[in-house]
Amino acid sequence: MTINVNENTTYQPFEGAGASFTDSAAWLMNSSGLLSAATRNDVMTKLFSPTQGIGVSFLRNPMGASDLARFSYTYDDGAADPSLSRFSIAHDMADVVPLTKQALQLNPGTKVMGSPWSVPPWMKDNNDYKLGWVQSQYYPALAQYFVKYVQAMGQQGIPINYVTINNEPTCCATYPSTMWNGSGLAFFAKNNLLPALQNAGLSTKVLALDWNWDQYQSFAAPTMDDAAIRNHPNFGGMAWHGYGGNVSQQTTVHNQYPGVPAYDTEHSGGTWIVNQQNEDMLNMIDYTRNWGRAWVKWSLAIDQAHNPHNGGCDVCTGLITVHNGDGRNGQVDYTVEYYTMGHLTKFVRQGAVRIDSNDNGSVRNVAWKNPDGSKALIAYNTTGSTQSVRVNWGGQSFTYSLPTKTSATFTVVRQASDVGTG
Repeated sequence: MTINVNENTTYQPFEGAGASFTDSAAWLMNSSGLLSAATRNDVMTKLFSPTQGIGVSFLRNPMGASDLARFSYTYDDGAADPSLSRFSIAHDMADVVPLTKQALQLNPGTKVMGSPWSVPPWMKDNNDYKLGWVQSQYYPALAQYFVKYVQAMGQQGIPINYVTINNEPTCCATYPSTMWNGSGLAFFAKNNLLPALQNAGLSTKVLALDWNWDQYQSFAAPTMDDAAIRNHPNFGGMAWHGYGGNVSQQTTVHNQYPGVPAYDTEHSGGTWIVNQQNEDMLNMIDYTRNWGRAWVKWSLAIDQAHNPHNGGCDVCTGLITVHNGDGRNGQVDYTVEYYTMGHLTKFVRQGAVRIDSNDNGSVRNVAWKNPDGSKALIAYNTTGSTQSVRVNWGGQSFTYSLPTKTSATFTVVRQASDVGTG
């Protein structure tokens, strides 16, 4: 089969790919005592260094607890505190902040995104971490909660590039979560959050939805259909999750609003996935071929028993597994997800642009041109047999026998080509 790459047709830029410093991941890697300092530094290098590791370049950090946390918390717990006099990121200072700072040192261009699962319970009508609607009287306070988060992280040397109003609004009853509807999300964005960020002089951008493709109409359309929101300098685009619906929804929305960026901000690996390599490679290719500028998995780390978890997912996996309390206590495994992520992050640099290549069902592929002029073609043989692949790229061509179910990244640098497979 033949893949024709055409650099003259370009699509979206690449902003980064990675995962999340959940409370579980950050604690396992840092203050749990499971990893020695030398092991932790080696792991961080293998994760984030563009030269000595795979170059993870996008972090989506929960603002407070998620399902992958040791317990429920926010940055302002207790009785009603509309002035946010108690606001503190002290919880994150133990693990999330130092590891995020180290990631930025290893890969300075790394994008950081913040997403709450639950707002402070006192803002809700049920005064609980789980579910509950934000009372509109607290909308101004919630907007300032975001401002304080961005400012506090900034003071730690961590720029927050993006936020979402809520992870998966209405989901779920078994772990920290918050109820919203589409009109409420649009109202809060337009009247509270966007003005608050702008008035504070912050460049942080708000992404809509942060949920599945099939939730767009209910939870994101009211935001996206409002030109005043779309055109606001602090509005940044769409955040998509890959658990429900069809990825083509990203292209449908792009075609309606071509100036609005798209980001794929969560799709966890887990034991329910029959073939993780197949899942990841198809996700990476499909998301980016449907205008995604980022590919973000879920937790960076989890232990061998899929813990700690705080309700919610007890079968999720990460880019690494930290052994906790078993016969390999303190050892780290690099999972399939680490290696699939590396096909993108190690060879495609931030600021790269996607370029045209003909896709097909046998050898799925996506092509990129980096800012330095180097290029990468990521391919995956979906079939049960070796495929002879001929790549035509400008005036060059080469042929490669791609074994069954194999992922490969072909790189082109100054008229020379080489290949890495996995």
